[in-house]
Amino acid sequence: MTIRPTIIPIAAVSGGGKTTITKKLGHKLKNSKELFFDDYDFEDSPEDLFNWVKEGADYNLWNLEPMLSDIDFLINSKEAPSYVFLDYPFSYKNDRMKKHIDHSIYIDTPLDVAMARRLTRDYKNNSITEIHNDLNFYLKYGRIAYLEMESTIKPNSDTVIDGTFSPDKIVELIIKEIRDRGL
Repeated sequence: MTIRPTIIPIAAVSGGGKTTITKKLGHKLKNSKELFFDDYDFEDSPEDLFNWVKEGADYNLWNLEPMLSDIDFLINSKEAPSYVFLDYPFSYKNDRMKKHIDHSIYIDTPLDVAMARRLTRDYKNNSITEIHNDLNFYLKYGRIAYLEMESTIKPNSDTVIDGTFSPDKIVELIIKEIRDRGL
């Protein structure tokens, strides 16, 4: 008899630490598997995030089938992992995904910190004009999506962790939470 893995999504705004923390959890907790939202092509999903948020941010408009299929495969695997960590931004807000989630974690990273991380990550070899254009886009369109996450995903999560802590400290707090809750 296989035991169903505990599925824990890690949510945060872009630059908030989802990928880093998910990878570190996978390395720290043996017999775990990580899935990363950005590794998937979600066809039939909103392309314009600004309009999606303006029209009510219906998380069920996201066709998460590719990721859900991988989760189902891991759940039904003969040698299922103990944990599946998802670099996944929506917490419980997608009805098809929420039935799989055991505990949702939100990394609460201030928007200025997330922006600085994202710019240093994404623009190592780019011109100041490209950075300037990205900042203008953020101010005109992107910020609304970040604020949507803060107002909807953060309160919809089981655990909120300060995103200004070091990645190692965040992982330590998540592992403590997992153990304290018997997950």
